[in-house]
Amino acid sequence: MKVILDSKQIEQVLGELTGGIVRDAKGKADVAVIGIRSRGEILAQRLASRLSEKLGEEVPCGTLDITLYRDDLNSPQGGAQPAVRTTEIGFDIDDKIIILVDDVLYTGRSTRAALDALIDLGRPRGIRLAVLVERAGREFPIQADYTGYKADVASGESVQVFLSESDGKEEVVVGKVSGKR
Repeated sequence: MKVILDSKQIEQVLGELTGGIVRDAKGKADVAVIGIRSRGEILAQRLASRLSEKLGEEVPCGTLDITLYRDDLNSPQGGAQPAVRTTEIGFDIDDKIIILVDDVLYTGRSTRAALDALIDLGRPRGIRLAVLVERAGREFPIQADYTGYKADVASGESVQVFLSESDGKEEVVVGKVSGKR
């Protein structure tokens, strides 16, 4: 496994993402942050806190579970039943600019599922995608509006994000594909 971002670099990247969002948000519609479970949720909480401080107003934050919107839900290759968790968005998304947050953008399938889920919940003014790490390999025409780090990753390798809140360590690594985090 090769570390591509350590804890200090992750903090720097989050600062840069925050700066880009603040530049675009000044004087515009209400902004809210929604993270895709599970590591996108943690990153969204961190971004919402930073944005609240920079914008001088509370930026609402929510969590989106996309399990039931995944296109591989009924795949014959799927073994175990997926664990469906809750979507926790305690605010109205109508007419807001939603910053959708995920840890890694790869194929675009998770983002597509998240867009479907969000549209079922309301009608935001706009949805912007913020990702910690972007890598090549898109299967859908989806791109991030805010990218923290572009990783050059070979096929057969994966990007794994570890965050202290869920994993007890803080780093992003690239390594051979394995079935577990």
